[in-house]
Amino acid sequence: MNAPWKPAGIVSRDPFAAYVCDDASAEALRPIAGDMGWSIDKVYKGGLRNAVQSLSVSASPQILFVDLAESGDPLNDINALAEVCEPGTVVIAAGQVNDVRLYRDLIASGIQDYLLKPLQPDALRESLGHAHAMLNAPKPIEASLDRPHSAIAVIGTRGGVGASTIATSLAWLVSDKEKRTTALLDLDVHFGTGALTLDLEPGRGLTDAIENPSRIDGLFIERAMVKASEKLAVLSAEAPINTPLMTDGTAFLQLQEEMRAAFEATVVDLPRSMLILYPHLIRDTQSMVVVTELTLAAARDTIRLLSWLKANAPQTQVTVVANRVHAAGQLEISRKDFEGSIERKIDFLIPFDQKLAAQAAKLGKPLAEAGKNSRTIAPIIALTRHVLNAADDMVVGDDDGGTGKPKSKSLLGGMSAMLSKRSKK
Repeated sequence: MNAPWKPAGIVSRDPFAAYVCDDASAEALRPIAGDMGWSIDKVYKGGLRNAVQSLSVSASPQILFVDLAESGDPLNDINALAEVCEPGTVVIAAGQVNDVRLYRDLIASGIQDYLLKPLQPDALRESLGHAHAMLNAPKPIEASLDRPHSAIAVIGTRGGVGASTIATSLAWLVSDKEKRTTALLDLDVHFGTGALTLDLEPGRGLTDAIENPSRIDGLFIERAMVKASEKLAVLSAEAPINTPLMTDGTAFLQLQEEMRAAFEATVVDLPRSMLILYPHLIRDTQSMVVVTELTLAAARDTIRLLSWLKANAPQTQVTVVANRVHAAGQLEISRKDFEGSIERKIDFLIPFDQKLAAQAAKLGKPLAEAGKNSRTIAPIIALTRHVLNAADDMVVGDDDGGTGKPKSKSLLGGMSAMLSKRSKK
């Protein structure tokens, strides 16, 4: 019942709840709960089965007491409880089986204590008091990093240009090479490939967030994110294609807010349709990566996207990436003509490597990881450093004249200088 990331604190949760099988246990618990300032109405009948059913649709309390007396397989049932229990919850169990092996297995599974029935008031008070003291003990404060949260969005001008490929590679590089805790948020709810690219099951986190935005908090993020590595987690979905997306976008804003609190960087794989339906999604985005290809249709849509971003997101630094670029003789439009059409330079050009793409798909790895020794990955590495530098340099200053627009301030003391020092080592 642990989690990979711990948000700032526990919010919107009851301090205590108990699920017991008999009246004697309930009567033993209620006066102690009252003495500790907890509501005695939070002592329910029904035991572990009722606890699992209740917590599958509601937030877990900070301290949870469960009765295993009616459980035929306590260890497996505790594991079932862990699947619906919020990370960080302190669990105390009680039962009638006096077996040291069971006790050890239950403790190893993540519960705090196991008490024998009938419940003894002194032992019960001591166990609950210890759990309460654990929750209120001073938490170690991590040294704050001298940099802001990096919010990066990736959008494709056309389907099939490889925006999702770039997004997953960016997220992997930020987490693995730059050593930042990173969230990859894939907002293609029906056909997203963020989890698939990383060889993960997407889970129900994103669909649950859309259906119940009021449940989104730091604890929800801990539980819903699928861990890809020590520093990378993914929130994705594969919603049924006969289920339309019914949301006003509130859930997406809340998700981004909680991710800013829990992670050092967020990479959002943003479908074009989401930008149209929920333009406020890029309100706090520092870097927007526009992924395109050198075709006539892509040139048209790049012009439209750049115009929209200039008008609606002037605070966001836009980076244009030409992906899947074939040899010069196979291009529909030359780079020079494309840049003339969009009236700006292409920032990064990534050559097409069919062999590497196939290898990455077979291995279930992002392109940047599968081809980390390949020269074709160099532009993606450079892109990662570029967007991180842009995000790190953008800070809203107190002396912005009331405009609310970011001013440029290097919080890293010059990232390019630091990178050049690394290369010399």
